[in-house]
Amino acid sequence: MDIFRTKSVEQSIRDTEAPEHQLRKRLTATDLTVFGIGVIVGTGIFVLTGQVARDVAGPAVAVSFVVAGIVCGLAALCYAEFASTIPVAGSAYTFSFATLGEFPAWVIGWDLILELALAAAVVSVGWSGYFASLLASLGLELPASIAGADPVVNVPAVLIVLILTAVLVAGIKLSSRVNLILVITKIAVVLLVIVAGLFFVNGANYTPFIPDPISTPRVEGLQAPLVQVLFGIEPVAFGVIGIFSAAAIVFFAFIGFDIVATAAEETIEPQHDVPRGIIGSLAICTVLYVAVSLVVVGMQKYSQLSEAAPLSDAFISVGQPWLATIISVGAIAGLTTVVLVLLLGQTRVLFAMCRDGLLPRSLAVVHPTFGTPARLTIIIGLVTMALAGFVSFGELAELVNIGTLFAFVVVSLGVIILRRTRPDLPRAFRAPLVPWLPILSVLACLYLMLNLPVQTWLRFLVWMAIGIVLYFAYGYRHSRTAAAPWRSSGE
Repeated sequence: MDIFRTKSVEQSIRDTEAPEHQLRKRLTATDLTVFGIGVIVGTGIFVLTGQVARDVAGPAVAVSFVVAGIVCGLAALCYAEFASTIPVAGSAYTFSFATLGEFPAWVIGWDLILELALAAAVVSVGWSGYFASLLASLGLELPASIAGADPVVNVPAVLIVLILTAVLVAGIKLSSRVNLILVITKIAVVLLVIVAGLFFVNGANYTPFIPDPISTPRVEGLQAPLVQVLFGIEPVAFGVIGIFSAAAIVFFAFIGFDIVATAAEETIEPQHDVPRGIIGSLAICTVLYVAVSLVVVGMQKYSQLSEAAPLSDAFISVGQPWLATIISVGAIAGLTTVVLVLLLGQTRVLFAMCRDGLLPRSLAVVHPTFGTPARLTIIIGLVTMALAGFVSFGELAELVNIGTLFAFVVVSLGVIILRRTRPDLPRAFRAPLVPWLPILSVLACLYLMLNLPVQTWLRFLVWMAIGIVLYFAYGYRHSRTAAAPWRSSGE
């Protein structure tokens, strides 16, 4: 049973040229950078900042953002090399197929489904909350049964997914234009938060910058970070340990730059533009995150920060409710782009898996008019709408994080492997200091994974087990790679 059969880089690229599976090349480096910012600046900056500062890290949450940004930066360099070498839809799934083999690629693809589909559903629920809050401030109260804290069906969340699904079906360029308008809006709001917030910063709120470590219900039982349980450390929040625990959580705020790689196949000059889009979006967002977190914890004592809407509530606390309303508008724009790009990334990963036969290949047919995988987009939209109508935010951020970090580990290892097995491949972008930089990326990602709660690991293992069963029940027997004359398990 050859579950480690690989698919050559050349064949991956040839598959993109089949008329019925050919995506249109419409995107530039600017489009990709905006896509990256569109999905990165969202839930993390509008929600997680306050939650993590209050419960885990205190004012030092800014350091946690730096740590998470550095880890993402290491992985981003590895992604950039892969995306410039294999400009094919599928991101980490496609990269893994070319280096580690079919089964590891399936595991990564299944892992990305966890990251993208569930995240899109839950972020749409967050969008619904801000939308309902904005309408309430205008005197239009939505019934609790359709948009409250525990609605029967979350109607606004379902509607936003429906609208964005239609945009994605209509074409990648239209999607990028809609994304650009919304990104400009939310970046303007973020800059407003930074500039206006500086006038209300109280230096006393930064003391202590790193609060003393304490044991709290937030880190008890299965909620304790795995690394603390493994090494017999008393589970605590705050302190230096709290900074790294917080980094593992705010890592969710950086998810998105890897989605830029899923659009490589639709990029006009992917060898140069994809690395620029990946690294550019990550660098811009890291600076914004650090600045916003420093301003917010300076405006309001970390222990009093709101979990649901920390940015707007911080301005309310200093007597500026009008700014809070503007921030709500920015949050709505921000979360809209997050859902849009998450849905885009999900369709492109599944598109690649279907094209390879690991899932029904008929779903990978491209619409003759729109040039998009319309069938797959509609199916994903319907599933996401169903989830968005009935799920809550919960602890999904941590579950999404472990899936993403796992993908980063595999991509980083893949760079080392492909350098050794295919040194002849043209690489428009080469990650520096290979193999040391990818090794450092692997270790950093594993360390953040260990700082996630025990229950997150258990849920992740259950999801992976389901995926393995599905692979052997369907994917292995229907794989195009199994019968392909060009297959070589040694490539």
